Amino acid sequence: MKLRALLISAAVGVSSAAVADPVKILFVGNSYTFGRVDPVLSYNAANVHDLTAAFNAVSSTGSNPFEPHPWGGVPGIFKKFTDESGLSYDVSISARNAATLRGQFLNTANAAWDLRGNVASQVWNTVVLQEQSDAALPAGRGRNANLAQFNAYADQFERFIHNGAAQTYTEAQLYGSLAACQATGASTTTCNTVRNIPQNPNASAATKVYLTDTWARPDMVFAHKITTPDLTTPDGRPMVDTSAAGGDATLYYATLAAMSADLHASFAAKAASNPGFAGVIPVGDAFQLAVDQGLVKTGGFYDASGVYVPPQPGDAMNLWWFDYLHASKYGSYLDALVQFGIITGLSPLSLGSDEQAAKDLGISAADAVTLQRIAAQEIAIAAVPEPATWALLAGGIVLVGRRASKRAGALR
Repeated sequence: MKLRALLISAAVGVSSAAVADPVKILFVGNSYTFGRVDPVLSYNAANVHDLTAAFNAVSSTGSNPFEPHPWGGVPGIFKKFTDESGLSYDVSISARNAATLRGQFLNTANAAWDLRGNVASQVWNTVVLQEQSDAALPAGRGRNANLAQFNAYADQFERFIHNGAAQTYTEAQLYGSLAACQATGASTTTCNTVRNIPQNPNASAATKVYLTDTWARPDMVFAHKITTPDLTTPDGRPMVDTSAAGGDATLYYATLAAMSADLHASFAAKAASNPGFAGVIPVGDAFQLAVDQGLVKTGGFYDASGVYVPPQPGDAMNLWWFDYLHASKYGSYLDALVQFGIITGLSPLSLGSDEQAAKDLGISAADAVTLQRIAAQEIAIAAVPEPATWALLAGGIVLVGRRASKRAGALR
């Protein structure tokens, strides 16, 4: 009886601690993170700490007027999921339109936007890093493709969050040589500029740091004319760009699957090369899984003349917003589902057909469950080790076997 009482007391203590000490999570990213437009942009913003809102109030240079703060975005949807699941999460977002991890780390936006300072502002239980949409691609496979830069600054953030020691370096030193730095597109002056990074006083080795694998973009795959958002319409759907810069858009991939594969490889390799990362959140792979299963729009994004085709009655769910770059409300919902499943360890299917965020966003119960199922399936796939990991595991098993055999021989 005493043991039972002790166990009950311990359980109550753990429960009370969980309520008193919510999991502090920070989402670091860009417009993919904050959702670009409503209904996602401002969703559940009252329950998310928008750490860039104050910066924007001081200086909106570089910001878009159609992206007003405060932001809820994918973190806002994630927060709703955790509340519905009885979990205690304190959710924050530090984001900027088009931000790269390098831009976040070096505060390249303007003097008022101390994005790196947001990361150092408190001890986080979890930090999720979102790179610019095509930055993690191999050279030449995207307008902003810069794999070396992604790798370098993903590692910089991991060290800053976990170790936090002050740094003084040039990017020529960071990349190993001036030539390697210049290969990222940086000038000699930029490569030799001394970067003084102050100590992170809230660094913690216990913080879980994740990388979000981004999704393939129809605007990089399907032939079309250059388009631009028409900000005179409420939904901002793109119209044909008639400016001097108009013309055929540059394409980088033959299929969405090929782009998804390259993104997957980049993020998987980065996580595998640095054990400081808790893992990859496979949002892009979930997008591709939905495409592969024919559950969402897979084509017909532009007509034969290369002009944007608006949604038609009876169309399948479209994971992409009108620019075929950002996520739609369906894509952001799927994004949040994968984040929720990986970070909390709970199945997205546990949210069910009565899930509130879907209702708030105007997503039908049937579509919500479909997206929950896709997220759950992708998380299950992600739990299976990569082929290279299987090889490492096999090698480890052989090594352990050999050591055990040697030990047994020594004992004989």
